[in-house]
Amino acid sequence: QVQLVESGGGLVQPGGSLRLSCAASGRARSNYDMGWFRQGPGKEREFVAAVTWSGDMTSYAASVRGRFTISRTHSKNTVYLQMNSLKPEDTAVYYCAADSVAAIDLIVPMSWRSWGQGTQVTVSS
Repeated sequence: QVQLVESGGGLVQPGGSLRLSCAASGRARSNYDMGWFRQGPGKEREFVAAVTWSGDMTSYAASVRGRFTISRTHSKNTVYLQMNSLKPEDTAVYYCAADSVAAIDLIVPMSWRSWGQGTQVTVSS
């Protein structure tokens, strides 16, 4: 199991930007994929973005592609989500996830075994 701690959430106006961070610990090797999911009020948890353990492949939900960017540090134990051009519909609790996941299963929350506690992102004027 990997322990994950998110930070960087907050209140931002539409069109603004935020950067979320997720620090991972608890495993000697960082050979696991990392991803971001979100859960809005009254909604199910949905996939946002993921990056492979090597950092050379990324995947995005259609709703955020072109606005959000996921990246990992060289040491591989921190993942970031740069969110630009934020919209009110991006309002949600954002969760970091980690595991070794087949590409076809990246968007499925149940494919990921390690989760952070979540950080609130609110986009409102």
